[in-house]
Amino acid sequence: MKRNFKYSLIAAALLCTNSLHAQTNLSYQLPPKSIVDLIDAPAESQVQVSKDGKYLLLLESPGFSTIEQVSQPVLGIAGLRINPKNNTTVGEQSGVYSGIQLKNLTTSKLVNFTGLPTTVRISQLQWSGTGEHISFVNQTNDAVELWVVDVKSLQARKIYNGKINDTYGTTYQWHPSGKSLLVQTIVDSRGPVPQASEVPTGPIVQENLGVTTPSRTYQNLLSNTHDVALMSYYLTSQLVSVSLDGQTQKIGAPAIYKKAAYSPDGNYLLTQTVQAPYSYLVPIYMFPYQTAVLDVAGNTVKVLANTPLAEKMPISFDAVMEGPRNYDWRKDQASTLVFAQAKDGGNPAVKSEIRDELFILEAPFAGEARKIFSANYRINGLIWGNDQLAIVQEMWRKDRSTKTSLINPSLGTVNKVLSIRSSEDTYADPGSFVLNNKGLLLLDKSKDPVAFTTGLGASKEGDRPFLLKWNLATNKQDTLFKSRAPYYEAPIFFDNAGKVIIAKESVELPTNYYSVNLKNRKEESLTSFADPYPSLQGVQKSLLAYPRKDGVKLTATLYLPKDFKKGDAPLPALVWAYPREFKSLAAAGQVKGSPYRYTRLAFRSPVFWVTRGYAILDQADMPIVGEGDMEPNDTFLAQIEENAKALINYVSDDLKVVDRQRIGVGGHSYGAFMTANLLAHTNLFAAGIARSGAYNRTLTPFGFQGETRTFWEAQDVYNKMSPFFVADKIKTPILLTHGVDDENSGTFPIQSERLYAAIKGHGGTVRLVLLPKEFHGYRSRESILHTFWEQDQWLEKYVKNKK
Repeated sequence: MKRNFKYSLIAAALLCTNSLHAQTNLSYQLPPKSIVDLIDAPAESQVQVSKDGKYLLLLESPGFSTIEQVSQPVLGIAGLRINPKNNTTVGEQSGVYSGIQLKNLTTSKLVNFTGLPTTVRISQLQWSGTGEHISFVNQTNDAVELWVVDVKSLQARKIYNGKINDTYGTTYQWHPSGKSLLVQTIVDSRGPVPQASEVPTGPIVQENLGVTTPSRTYQNLLSNTHDVALMSYYLTSQLVSVSLDGQTQKIGAPAIYKKAAYSPDGNYLLTQTVQAPYSYLVPIYMFPYQTAVLDVAGNTVKVLANTPLAEKMPISFDAVMEGPRNYDWRKDQASTLVFAQAKDGGNPAVKSEIRDELFILEAPFAGEARKIFSANYRINGLIWGNDQLAIVQEMWRKDRSTKTSLINPSLGTVNKVLSIRSSEDTYADPGSFVLNNKGLLLLDKSKDPVAFTTGLGASKEGDRPFLLKWNLATNKQDTLFKSRAPYYEAPIFFDNAGKVIIAKESVELPTNYYSVNLKNRKEESLTSFADPYPSLQGVQKSLLAYPRKDGVKLTATLYLPKDFKKGDAPLPALVWAYPREFKSLAAAGQVKGSPYRYTRLAFRSPVFWVTRGYAILDQADMPIVGEGDMEPNDTFLAQIEENAKALINYVSDDLKVVDRQRIGVGGHSYGAFMTANLLAHTNLFAAGIARSGAYNRTLTPFGFQGETRTFWEAQDVYNKMSPFFVADKIKTPILLTHGVDDENSGTFPIQSERLYAAIKGHGGTVRLVLLPKEFHGYRSRESILHTFWEQDQWLEKYVKNKK
């Protein structure tokens, strides 16, 4: 639930470990210039290819926000975080752009749009179905605006002057005709914000009458009737159709819309609206909701389902709600619905050969739905080709099984099982199917069904992205394109017209985009983005592969300072890692990553410290394996220790580049949890950095990360994995940082506060840094730079210059 903290913007919450008193009046600090310069480097630009492949959007990413920008009001409600001033969701900056240009791929001409907003903070870019317009929302401090750009005239204009509601659901979408947009707007009669009464009207009561209702640990939940009133106030929307000439028409009644989607022919609207009763235990996406079909005027054609509150759903990644779910439109037909329904009641503990069934329901939705497929696992993907062809993807998380089938939806028959494999086996991954500009399976002009896939191309040599041509009838596969050393080349657009657009990078070259002729592999450059990190040129980078004691092959990316030479004195080092769970030793040992990727820096990256003379071991493998009836966490502590020992032995004894007495270890979130455990149970490291972690697993009693057993089912596992319970053993210096407004499930700031108090109470060396206004991912330039200052001070004192 929401907590009220009274931390000032100065770091009064930055606690000193060298005395018994907290520091006061410490303002935000700056790390060394080599790190500041990298933080302030231009952000990497992004691109987006139009649906028809004729245009390339060049999108400029903003730098880090200022502390003033992230200090905008935030309301935590029903598991969401919204800005009540401009009616938008609040989160990290991914998908937000500060500049936009258009490149015509036929003429190679790069142009600017006219009429763009003065302050550009755009997101949710969409192309119209006809490809004649581009739309986006622009966020200001007070509103969310809807803009449209005419591709021919290059003129941008704000198309709707009303207030848009961007807090929940589908903010806007194009009508299939490309002549109008459907927009979620604030209800005209919304009125003033509900005010909480200063005088209570009674107690807050929750009740359970003998029904099993387990729930994971969530943040920002509803806690009283005033929260319910605020949720209704901010999340209720009116759907409005807005034509390109500015005409508007209200569609349906105001509601909290979970989903709204036009049928492919544009004659119907599939809606899902949140219904009472609400819950104080789970977030809004688990609240009851009604699924219905409306006509274009907003009249209800048919109520399809009333899905109940999901409080009673078992805690399992394979659990789903009983009854019809995942309603959507068939993309290959005008107005036919498709939905899944669990055969086992949604409970994976129930034995059943058939877990899911797939149904279709044709307009006008009056008859019975027709079953077209029965699945052994949970249906988690559906790709439409035509009346005779569709692809169904299934997944069973418990044993990591996946299955892909080719079906005939008209006959309701299975033509062929295309693959059955473990989701952890990345070497055997055939990739993702390529879709055409209508969202259908891209098919070659052939008698047999011939499709295309793109994938990561994981292999023993590292990732080698590919484009594959796949005859689904004969299973013949032809590789049309594959990344070649010393580059990392990833296909991003293909329409079977003889060329593929790729993103290409190397260790020394940032990502740029090329059109490649598949017959002769001739490349045409499409962009020329400059290197944002010239100071990293010459830094030595390599992908390491080394064995764990039990034979599992581990990987890590090693960075060495540009002036380091073989035979030089071993360096101090920083290991950065995040544990991953596996059900097989073979999968855990597969090579991950590529030695040819350009180095990207973000607040989670440790690579900044290569400029400070450290050897950096980034993305160090920390596999936790539980084969057969064993669960990965049954031996979590032993396995992270063996992973760490294998890495240290390799880089210090075999490569002789790291001084084993001067190694720091760190991580964010689950990586912070790993760090605290390594310091509590081993003497392998000189110091640790733990950011935004959870350290007492009994505070997440109904599961965490990949663990689905409850505390009461696996008390010994929960207790042994909690570094809080062995805080008296943490004598290695540890730096704890945490965002005061951390919204992530389970990583409440109190987790760091209590671990700090426990270590301090036993005489350990510990420092706690609480960052005002920051979430699980730190957003402001001031907070990030201060965090890096803290880390640099810690590493210099306890690692590089360890006494």
